[in-house]
Amino acid sequence: MNYYNEIKQQLINNEVYKKVKDISKNRSDLTTYYNVGKLLSEAGKNYVEGIMKKYSIKLTEELGKGYNTSSLKRMRQFYIMVQKSATLSHQLVWSHYVELLSLKDLNKINYYIKITEDWNLSVRELRKRIKSNEYERLDDKAKAMLIKKEEPKAEDLIKNPILIKNMYDKDNITEKLLKRLILENIDDFLKQLGVGFTYASNEYPIKIGDRYYYIDILLYNIKDNRYVVLELKNTELKKEHFGQIKTYMNYIDKNVKTPNQNPTLGIILCKKDNEFIFEYVPNDNVIDREYELV
Repeated sequence: MNYYNEIKQQLINNEVYKKVKDISKNRSDLTTYYNVGKLLSEAGKNYVEGIMKKYSIKLTEELGKGYNTSSLKRMRQFYIMVQKSATLSHQLVWSHYVELLSLKDLNKINYYIKITEDWNLSVRELRKRIKSNEYERLDDKAKAMLIKKEEPKAEDLIKNPILIKNMYDKDNITEKLLKRLILENIDDFLKQLGVGFTYASNEYPIKIGDRYYYIDILLYNIKDNRYVVLELKNTELKKEHFGQIKTYMNYIDKNVKTPNQNPTLGIILCKKDNEFIFEYVPNDNVIDREYELV
């Protein structure tokens, strides 16, 4: 086989296809670059670097810019990545996959492909999520479910720690200021939590007996069909925090939740976790997460 001529023809066909059928050009890009990567791997099993350099010079002379050594190298990496069972999704464009080529963990790659599909992420948004180590901030349970292709609940995908944008002195963050930081960047914060979270209210008033109490932030999760009570603590997690949030959750369940909605979820967002608390103070439907100011 004349590998160079075959690669050249694949790229020419792709350029023609993109001009004639613009709507489907992304599918053509991914298919073409996969095929070119395959041909490059076969052509240069023992001296692939030299082959790519030689081909890039000829392709640039005959087809113009866009086919330098780095471009051919990315196509070969793309082919190898898909061969290792990375998802080939035509909802992603070539630039999405370029962002993923530097990742080594296949499970991580497939996670970012999935959230790009689910959230219709732009290349810039995908890059931001990779940079924030979003996959690494999932717990082991969530990672295991994703690897097995099981459908996790919304709460399983809540990151730890939660990253919160901050422009103040980190050593003087009160709970009131922490809430302000969250509300000023509520869209970003909800994305940090995961899938389906929407904002309902802050300082949500509830009356127990003759006293009023205030829920820091009340959310609703559309995917799980339930309210979410979020309490903020600028201290280490303490056992009394569970009593407080369970009281608020019970109130929502008895006075706000409708029969067709699921029981309320509680999230305690704290400065520092305490791994022993859950061992001795188990609480159904309550999870804790640390926050990190960035």
